[in-house]
Amino acid sequence: MSVARVSTYLMFEGRAAEALALYGEVFPESESSLRDGPVYMAEWRLAGHEILLVDSPARHDFTFTPSTSLFIEFSDAGAQRAAYDALSEGGQVMMPLDDYGFSQRFGWVADRFGVSWQLDLV
Repeated sequence: MSVARVSTYLMFEGRAAEALALYGEVFPESESSLRDGPVYMAEWRLAGHEILLVDSPARHDFTFTPSTSLFIEFSDAGAQRAAYDALSEGGQVMMPLDDYGFSQRFGWVADRFGVSWQLDLV
């Protein structure tokens, strides 16, 4: 087997550029290939992890599910709180930032696009 690359793939319906702009604000250390114009496929890197954002030209009857999420580990509580606040704005809080036993400070949100984020403080 000769796997060349493995990436997380996020498919949107016309909102990939908006999502990528939010993610770039929340995680300023990330890198993206976003250029002006519509997004057909953009590459976004966060802490060495590659995520592909795509705008589907076809409408579909499914969206993101919380059973698949991006798990982000933070070393700074302030950065974790800022990400939690920005990603949950207009979205859904599934687990507020708290001590759950398995983590002293963990939160789980779905952003306004439906992408699920688990935010852990290490």
